[in-house]
Amino acid sequence: MKTIGLIGGMSWESSLEYYRIINAAVRERLGGLHSAQCLLYSVDFAPIAELQHAENWAATAAILIDAAQRLERGGADCVVLGTNTMHKVADQLAASVAIPLLHIADPTGSAVRAQGHTRVGLLATRFTMEQDFYVERLRSRYGLDVLTPSAADRATVHRIIYDELCLGQIRPESRQQYQAIIGRLAAAGAGAIILGCTEIDLLIKQADSPLPLFDTTRLHALAAVDFALER
Repeated sequence: MKTIGLIGGMSWESSLEYYRIINAAVRERLGGLHSAQCLLYSVDFAPIAELQHAENWAATAAILIDAAQRLERGGADCVVLGTNTMHKVADQLAASVAIPLLHIADPTGSAVRAQGHTRVGLLATRFTMEQDFYVERLRSRYGLDVLTPSAADRATVHRIIYDELCLGQIRPESRQQYQAIIGRLAAAGAGAIILGCTEIDLLIKQADSPLPLFDTTRLHALAAVDFALER
């Protein structure tokens, strides 16, 4: 079994899900008392969130490069960056280590195409919805037509992520707001929805949506297990 190197803490609410999914999947595949061989480096999210909103991506990259290099020195065989937004600096991060970075958009794009979807809605932080680093990868590598919500809806999605979900707050009224936004994306032609922030799956489940949901947290975690167990 290879050792998974997970950069977590963005937020730790979703890092818990990564750890749970990865270990549950290893036990399911290998049986018995098996669990994942992994290293976790968990950052302090507050300064990173401040740097994100200040658009100081170089400083965020420096923090995550340090984390990745610590994992590599500790014996990790890959880096799993447990956040969609910080894949903004994925290229710099990948270039800073000799071990592979497992990009979160890749298992997501593959899963969407495997189920025959080509036009999808994206719910994520404002950075992920409005900048090219994530949407363009889905378009260029997987041929996906990615729809994002209106400006007002993007602001709502972003606010709920940072002000509620990252703090462990799950509110029924926020779920209803997300459901309404999903409905508007469906009306615009989306055939499925990508939950493009690792906290959104804490709020929205498949039963809450008329469209198929693609949970990036779960897809990314399972891709890490595939890597760890491949022969």
